[in-house]
Amino acid sequence: MPLPPAPTKRAALLSPDAHDAPARSSHRGSRRSGESRTDSASSNGSQPLELFDRHAADAVGGGTEAAPPMRARSKTAPSRGQRQQPTARQESEAPPPAVQVSAPQQIAAASQAPARPKRSKSNGPAKLFVLDTNVLLHDPMCLFRFEEHDIFLPMIVLEELDGHKKGTTEVARNGRQTSRTLDALAAAQDADIGKGLKLDTTGHREAGGKLFFQTAPLDYSLPISLPQGKADNQILGVVHALRDLYANDQPGRPKQEVVLVSKDINMRVKARALGLAADDYQNDKTLEDGDLLYAGSLALPADFWTRQSKTVESWQSGSNTFYRVSGPLVPNLYINQFVYFEAPGEPSMYARVTEIRDKTAVFKTLKDYSSGKNAVWGVNTRNREQNFAMNLLMDPEVDFVTLTGTAGTGKTLMALASGLTQVLDDRRYTEIIMTRATVSVGEDIGFLPGTEEEKMGPWMGALDDNLEFLAKGDGGGAGEWGRAATNELIRSRIKVKSMNFMRGRTFLNKYVIIDEAQNLTPKQMKTLITRAGPGTKIICMGNLAQIDTPYLTEGSSGLTFAVDKFKGWPHGGHITLARGERSRLADFASDVL
Repeated sequence: MPLPPAPTKRAALLSPDAHDAPARSSHRGSRRSGESRTDSASSNGSQPLELFDRHAADAVGGGTEAAPPMRARSKTAPSRGQRQQPTARQESEAPPPAVQVSAPQQIAAASQAPARPKRSKSNGPAKLFVLDTNVLLHDPMCLFRFEEHDIFLPMIVLEELDGHKKGTTEVARNGRQTSRTLDALAAAQDADIGKGLKLDTTGHREAGGKLFFQTAPLDYSLPISLPQGKADNQILGVVHALRDLYANDQPGRPKQEVVLVSKDINMRVKARALGLAADDYQNDKTLEDGDLLYAGSLALPADFWTRQSKTVESWQSGSNTFYRVSGPLVPNLYINQFVYFEAPGEPSMYARVTEIRDKTAVFKTLKDYSSGKNAVWGVNTRNREQNFAMNLLMDPEVDFVTLTGTAGTGKTLMALASGLTQVLDDRRYTEIIMTRATVSVGEDIGFLPGTEEEKMGPWMGALDDNLEFLAKGDGGGAGEWGRAATNELIRSRIKVKSMNFMRGRTFLNKYVIIDEAQNLTPKQMKTLITRAGPGTKIICMGNLAQIDTPYLTEGSSGLTFAVDKFKGWPHGGHITLARGERSRLADFASDVL
């Protein structure tokens, strides 16, 4: 039975307070805007109808461009809302189905999307960013990362970009990708380089600015101590000229702040010395501060059980105990995050979050790998974080594991021990594939002879050291011949691969270890992770305090990128190893050096 048309009459004729009530209760974020509209409605008798029309316009238009003209007309001609009153009454006499479909949709659309008009309004005037060549070579998609701001490319930048397009390196690939992007923008329909190329013509709707090329010589004067022929100084001269050019409002060209964006620290220092605004390219950073990185574990407060005692449910399944808890801590939890409770005089509890539903979370107790009966290939965990990591490494439902920590925390040893157990004993995977970023700490020693594995041999010293320890511990009293046979068996199941030949491959039922992952860029990390096929498990590990790749920091490393993007995924896990177990000398050196 169709509903009566009463809601339409009430929406058009009720008092302002009653009319605003559904908008305030339907969406939490629109409460403040609803109160401000109520205040304005109390001072103008025709405001309720104006509000209804505004909701209708926003819902029908679906965008933010049509809303401001509607509001402008309503404010300049308040009598227009009075003229629309008979129209609203006539519409209420229409057949109920048509009215019931349109009015609730208009009100719901207006209440559910209060943030769209706010996003279109910038905090200030649009800026003009002058990009250095290294920014384009670092991120070929940087042209679309500046939202509503404009971008300017000096001619010398295009010359340098052309000089870097040859080769098979990552820089050369980025240079070619940038050139193709610029060509697509220039070839778009109705593109006019003189007036600026719209950055959203190739489908990147988040870019609302324009791209300007240097089409005419610019007059500038730099100190005589800066050589005029150097490319960096020419870019500084262009920024200097643009700053003077856009310092004041002119017909057809508003005043804009000109900012140089460069990955070169010395370039930014010289710009600031000349009084020019300069900034680093920040969009490649996953986190502003490395201390904000997801740790993978959380300490429960001391009063956790006393506060939650009324809402805790527990049950037993096999050797594991499950707890279902609720409370203010649940919204801050992630799937596969480890929680622990340690208090003097009370039993400790170590668990992993296995389910988050509404306002409740389920904790599952862990397997204790510090016990001798649960040793993994002769390796026992020595601290809390290592036990967390081993639970992730031995779980067949976890396909992606990231381990971070300082030197000597046991990342490589635990990854190899769990891999050998699952390859040789459990037959869960067919073999172990190990790779790492070949970035030198010091000077490069040149080309290395031999096959792929022989070339990777000098980079895999950590593998050899840990395999020697594992083979020695597993051999027991087998003697020299037994240890040799164990070594041969282990070596036959471990393949060392170079990252240079990973593209296009698919790993089936493999246990892949990516060592020194902190030296990978986010793009390289994506290339490696997407090689995983059915039944493959990938372990990424590294020390974010030892990054050797130029232009990479803790915030922009591929390892940081992977940790942040995979947190909360049901088949991925991360843990930060806190305490070193290599030796007292190594632990002391990590702290004081």
